[in-house]
Amino acid sequence: MSAVLEPTPARVRRVHRAWWVALLTLGALVATAGFRSSTGALLQPLEEEFGWSRATTSGAVTLNLVVYGLTAPFAAALMARFGVRRVAAVALVMVGLGSALTTVMTAAWQLWLLWGFAVGIGTGSVALVFGAIVADRWFVRHRGLVVGVFSGASSAGQLVFLPVIAVLADGPGWRWAALVVAGTALVLAPAIWLLMADSPAAVGRRPYGADPQSPVLAPEVPVGAARLALVTLRDAARHRAFWILMATFWICGWSTNGLIGTHFVAAAHDHGMPATTAASMLALIGVFDLVGTIASGWLTDRVDPRLLLAVYYGLRGLSLLAVPWLLAEVVHPSLFVFIVFYGLDWVATVPPTIALCRACFGPARAGVVFGWVFASHMVGAGAAALYAGVLREATGDYLAAWLTAGLLCLGAAVAVLLVPQGPVGTDAESPAL
Repeated sequence: MSAVLEPTPARVRRVHRAWWVALLTLGALVATAGFRSSTGALLQPLEEEFGWSRATTSGAVTLNLVVYGLTAPFAAALMARFGVRRVAAVALVMVGLGSALTTVMTAAWQLWLLWGFAVGIGTGSVALVFGAIVADRWFVRHRGLVVGVFSGASSAGQLVFLPVIAVLADGPGWRWAALVVAGTALVLAPAIWLLMADSPAAVGRRPYGADPQSPVLAPEVPVGAARLALVTLRDAARHRAFWILMATFWICGWSTNGLIGTHFVAAAHDHGMPATTAASMLALIGVFDLVGTIASGWLTDRVDPRLLLAVYYGLRGLSLLAVPWLLAEVVHPSLFVFIVFYGLDWVATVPPTIALCRACFGPARAGVVFGWVFASHMVGAGAAALYAGVLREATGDYLAAWLTAGLLCLGAAVAVLLVPQGPVGTDAESPAL
């Protein structure tokens, strides 16, 4: 009887370990995206309680976004050096502590310190670079699709957390919202620590879809994480492809996290829409983005990534140019059309951008190169958050911010077509340090 109940090796191997690792990674990415997006729903409650200006709160968000982005390449190098499990778990603890401490802050510099550095470094360490490294290590087959699912985690994070954050901020208060973020992060940290595996070789497996006859190889361990990040930047910066990807992803960050993610709720509220309704609209963008990004990952396995990016940036630019004439006290059908249209395109740019990093600079350095490209994304987001906040303070509306973002996206649609196809020089083939 016991022999019947004991699982056979065939049954144990039915679900590849890569899918369990992907599930853990997805959970961390969803939560991290929710933590990051919560700042947009908390601007007004903080301003009302402490009397801070929109420039002050937007400045804290800008610092958060910039630190979030600049952390990414160093986090990628740290993951190569110490393993994804350790880095991700420590990062989630930082997010939890940083968010919890905001409940006792009394001055603007404390908001900048906690939102900017503690939460910025923590969320930046468990961001899309984390997902890119996991997908690259654990998957050969369906890699683009998995990257698309991981990219869609940012949308799922908005969907899960943003309405809850908005309701709590509008009801019992913003401190309850901060504690929800803190508690979720502190619960996830031990789960990642105990259950995550750093690579297939660490558990004696091959990546999903790898040749069964291929050897089980552990990832190369670099000598120094900071040196790896900086030397990779130096080598990649010699090539035009890197600068085009940096510039276009900078615009991507400007037009998503920086403008829509940070200011959409406040902009809609300026037009008379309740904050909870606006937050629900932003969460709905996340629903459609989840669909669009997974589809983008599937397309990236089949279509030239440059063409996909040109289409994505072009359509995004046109949609942003229309926003100022769509916002109102209630949700009209035209605004709903924008939500669907823009949502499908929100971070659909991520899978083809990661694919171009891998194609141009090789698999050994793709994670760190994408870390730098992602850093530019968040620096662009930070610049937009501050730019839009200052414009709103000076002019009383967001019109110039919407128009600027739309025109930048149309420029990115043209620029991305100039990225070379294939490896760019000998550095693309060099191994990790």
